[in-house]
Amino acid sequence: MDGSKKLFLLDAYALIYRGYYAFIKNPRINSKGTDTSAILGFMNSLLEIIRTQKPDYLAVAFDKGGSVTRSEMFTEYKSNRDKTPEPIILAIPYIKDILTSMKIPILEKEGYEADDVIGTVAKDAEDKNFKVYMVTPDKDFAQLVSDNIFLCKPARMGNSMEIWGVDEVKDKFEIDNPEQVIDYLGMMGDSVDNIPGLPGVGDKTAKKFIKQYGSLENLLQNAHEITGKLGEKISNNKDLGILSKKLARIILDVPIDYNLNDFELSKPDNTAVFEVFDELEFRRIKETFYKIFGLEKSEKNDPKKEYIQGDLFGNNVVDDSKLNLNKSKSYYQRIESSDELQYFTKKLLQQKIVAFDTETEGLNSLETEIVGISFSWESGKGFYLPIKKDKTIQLEYFNILKPFFNNKEIIKVGHNIKFDIKVLFKYDVVVSEPI
Repeated sequence: MDGSKKLFLLDAYALIYRGYYAFIKNPRINSKGTDTSAILGFMNSLLEIIRTQKPDYLAVAFDKGGSVTRSEMFTEYKSNRDKTPEPIILAIPYIKDILTSMKIPILEKEGYEADDVIGTVAKDAEDKNFKVYMVTPDKDFAQLVSDNIFLCKPARMGNSMEIWGVDEVKDKFEIDNPEQVIDYLGMMGDSVDNIPGLPGVGDKTAKKFIKQYGSLENLLQNAHEITGKLGEKISNNKDLGILSKKLARIILDVPIDYNLNDFELSKPDNTAVFEVFDELEFRRIKETFYKIFGLEKSEKNDPKKEYIQGDLFGNNVVDDSKLNLNKSKSYYQRIESSDELQYFTKKLLQQKIVAFDTETEGLNSLETEIVGISFSWESGKGFYLPIKKDKTIQLEYFNILKPFFNNKEIIKVGHNIKFDIKVLFKYDVVVSEPI
């Protein structure tokens, strides 16, 4: 197997919870009254990974029944967690249907957590010369990082995905090797999983002890050297420290059947995927799906189809004769420069009513980044402005467009205009009435 092959393993519930709470102040409720926030959040993460990281292989791991081993060791393990929100429970079957339709393997084993499944598969894949990327916001996975296994913390708040290798883990935890993350967690515990740790030991103290003693066991053997109440607490709770380290250690021998070759990313069953998207009323995700899986090329040549999104617009031109505004029944144009945008904005300001739609990287208006804006004022004619990452160019483009968005005579319409207005406001663009 070629060592350059990239395998991405996703921690399903961690990403689902993260997606759900990203929308907690503005839940995504469709016309049927279904809260689709968790599904949207997960799909945003999945499609962003496929788009930006271009994995060769990919699988998604789910918890199934909780960890029997850890619960037997410590009955209070994860007992502090709140009941799973109903929208997340309802989201799971939809997410699994989408994954199945995308031909992405689902990994789960009764009595084991996704952490253990991912750990088992990651170590096996490493032995078979894969580069493995574990996608999760959970820092516990850092214990598995090696020269060929990486921790990927999903993008958030407009920042890109963080990829931790050995050096990043050593820097974050101030340790000599990633395996010491288990000692760190054993010392300070983990409130999320209700792992107790050693009383009185927090982040800073755990890092100090690891530097001084190297491991939890060595710390406990030399607890008599620690003075004061802290030394007393550690001496009196050695068993708790050992138990906490066992609870924090990810299991690497889950008895799960799988074939790494089945994880190779392949062409999805578009019809089946879109059936779920349509049921959930996922318009933007559907558009993103088209772009990521290269469906535009085959679709845009179908004369029965009409699109006004992204790369489906035509060639660059700056005058009416080249714009062909009145020659084509269906015409779409891409705007590529500030000169073209200035000319186009003059045309915008001559209209009485204009439909516009922002294209974004995600669906959280407070966090997402804009990638383009489409405009139309006549059936069959559309224009698309891609927004570059360069902040200087962004500022120039938005300053050119402000006279249109600020205009109080032109009616602005859109399919999801409240979302678009919030996104534009992030870029200091105010959309004035009438809307």
